[in-house]
Amino acid sequence: MTRSLQAVAYRRPSVLESAAGGRRLGLETSRGATPAGAVDHPQFFAGFLTSPQKASAALLAVADVAAARYYQPQLRASLDPVVTGSGDRLRFESFSGCGGVYARLDVLEAGLDGGEVGHGTTNVDVNDPLREALSRTGADDPLHLRVGPEELAVTTLDGPVVEKKVPLPDRWLRGFAEAQVIAAGFDLRAELDAAEAVRFLRALPRGGRNGAGGPRWVVPSGRSLRPTTRAVPGAVCLPGPERLVALWRVLRHATALRVYGPAVAPGSAATASASAWEVLLPGMRLTLTLSPDAARGFSGEGGVLDALATDEAAGDAELVSVLLAWEPRIDIADLAAASGLTAERVRAALVRLGTSGRVGYDTAEAAYFHRELPYDAERVERHNPRLRSARVLVAAGAVALDGPVGTVTAEDGHVHRVREEAGVLTCSCLWWAKYRGGRGPCKHALAVRMVRRGAADARGTVRIDGGAR
Repeated sequence: MTRSLQAVAYRRPSVLESAAGGRRLGLETSRGATPAGAVDHPQFFAGFLTSPQKASAALLAVADVAAARYYQPQLRASLDPVVTGSGDRLRFESFSGCGGVYARLDVLEAGLDGGEVGHGTTNVDVNDPLREALSRTGADDPLHLRVGPEELAVTTLDGPVVEKKVPLPDRWLRGFAEAQVIAAGFDLRAELDAAEAVRFLRALPRGGRNGAGGPRWVVPSGRSLRPTTRAVPGAVCLPGPERLVALWRVLRHATALRVYGPAVAPGSAATASASAWEVLLPGMRLTLTLSPDAARGFSGEGGVLDALATDEAAGDAELVSVLLAWEPRIDIADLAAASGLTAERVRAALVRLGTSGRVGYDTAEAAYFHRELPYDAERVERHNPRLRSARVLVAAGAVALDGPVGTVTAEDGHVHRVREEAGVLTCSCLWWAKYRGGRGPCKHALAVRMVRRGAADARGTVRIDGGAR
């Protein structure tokens, strides 16, 4: 597993301290992206939180996910959350060390008071003393929030005094991208009021099961959710329910719970899949997105592969990226008009931009948003094994096309036949037999698609290593 060492540096530790007229929460930022380019320690907000205790609990929930491993929990994980200023809101994001849970806190305009929100993305320091202080925030304590250094600190402090270095696996980066792509295919499946939300979430197991036991299911029933052991029509997958434990931080403040899952045709059977669980709070939304299995992170889901495999999407993404302006909600129709591309090509370009952390997806608003992850996320494409193998096939001039069929011949003599069925490329390989498209296309289907789209001019017989991936 390829990994690098990610270094983040802060002017000082983030701190919650008492001050005249209330308390002051100073969240320190690292180097980040802004409309003016890369900036050391950008400032995104200075003002008050309208619901201090609720916001503190929700921020702790995001930090919980950043520090957690829900699968193989004995291994440590400690990655600082990411903060994005979008002009009208602040977004705090984190991803679990096991790569299976994505968390986001949206502090909306109604949750902020007395300050303008800037634009940009960076890491934010959430240290252990700060976590302890946030857990003691009272309901009536006025709380001033500063995201980024004070102006005086910018001019008087000489260099960083807090530095953290953490391992950053490639699969972690790929998972962050895949979570956005998967969420873009979600529909709202259920909504519970405050009382039902608390009742349902309190009934879930809190102890870690380390991925044992397989997925669970819930079925919308009246104003609540009914658990079931079978994937009946209309059911929503709840994979690893103990992974929702971070939502306990905000249970007593919840006003509603929304559940999102893949869009399904009426009456069709449910399948094991990812899902998103959104708690509504006054002026805020806290969302956890779970991978399809507690023992399986987002990195291998394959949702981005089709978009990565096209040269057309690469050029489109470069064009669309120039038009992004830190919008809190990206309007695809507006981007299509400004770029001269079709809406379909704009969506493919956004998927590709998601693989380098340049857009996220908000299920509540069913829209992408602009942000720039402070990681070397361009490694995502370079280190994706199926994509890399498919490019080798194409470069070798190894794909033979015959109408709707592509033929792949391995060195051991096995022939893999790729067919198109209802717009989906199926394959005779072991990967397809095992996952049936549930984790994206196999390398053979990717190679056939690349050749069809003109990604290479080579034609002929495929000679590969014969692996199932």
